[in-house]
Amino acid sequence: MTTAAAGTPARTYLVTGGAGYVGSVVTAHLLEAGHRVTVLDDLSTGFREGVPAGADFIEGRIQDAARHLDPGYDAVLHFAAYSQVGESVADPEKYWRNNVGGTMDLLAAMRDAGVRRLVFSSTAATYGEPAVTPVTEDLPTAPTSPYGASKLAVDHMIAGECAAHGLAAVSLRYFNVAGAYGSSGGVMYGERHDPESHLIPLVLQVAQGHRPSISVYGDDYPTLDGTCVRDYLHVADLAEAHLLALAAAEPGTHRICNLGNGEGFSVREVIEAVRRVTGHPVPEVVAPRRAGDPATLVASADRARTLLGWRPSRTELTDIISDAWRFAQGEGK
Repeated sequence: MTTAAAGTPARTYLVTGGAGYVGSVVTAHLLEAGHRVTVLDDLSTGFREGVPAGADFIEGRIQDAARHLDPGYDAVLHFAAYSQVGESVADPEKYWRNNVGGTMDLLAAMRDAGVRRLVFSSTAATYGEPAVTPVTEDLPTAPTSPYGASKLAVDHMIAGECAAHGLAAVSLRYFNVAGAYGSSGGVMYGERHDPESHLIPLVLQVAQGHRPSISVYGDDYPTLDGTCVRDYLHVADLAEAHLLALAAAEPGTHRICNLGNGEGFSVREVIEAVRRVTGHPVPEVVAPRRAGDPATLVASADRARTLLGWRPSRTELTDIISDAWRFAQGEGK
């Protein structure tokens, strides 16, 4: 039998949404660890060329997981969700139907197939606008968008599945994921959304000449330079947390862990880091504050360190941006 890199037997995993940004990087890590992976993705937001070589691919929806799951799978890693906050406000039923209804179908398929381990891609959006930072898992959840509410609903659904049916599950609540993964000269897997809404790829588009400037939404916040501060986590560190979560999942237990660096960088720090990394000018335009933007949003990842044994190692902002820049220049998928 093939053995995984850590010396444990190779296992078989289903990765829903594995053609997307985070799902593709996690799939690459699973394959490198010696595991067998099947990606299930309807390609509505993912890309077929983003599925790492070596993974089996099924084009389909999570609502159809029952057609593909069988007792040979050891676990499911679930990334198949719509994730645009603005779109969720304009079209909430799309988010309830896919993110919540689709996950309900997935959980039923797992139950019927006897697949009893799950790692779920949750989000810091479940907390809404927390009044305290760093954000810990015991803070109240108060999502401010249907997207965040849909992810919180799934967390509640998973908790019930664990209590009633013995599922072993871990929900990982991400903060700001960035960067790209892959070796120099080889295939890289990185971030591309349509429309793009994340700060680092937007600023890189300005450096590439694809945008005339970057908007800074408010420069009068109570921070060192007046701009919002956020926690940026390298996607490879995030992927490693998923493998650790698989090992930490316990029957009948639903664990929730925040993932972040525990350190914040302001909007202007990100812009300046992009200038240094790329060597290109990045014009900025100050715009009015956006409603609901907290001044500072930083994760406490103490629980992930304790329960999963996870510790991020790619914490320098310039390293995160350098990897994202290599991807943006066309070195990957």
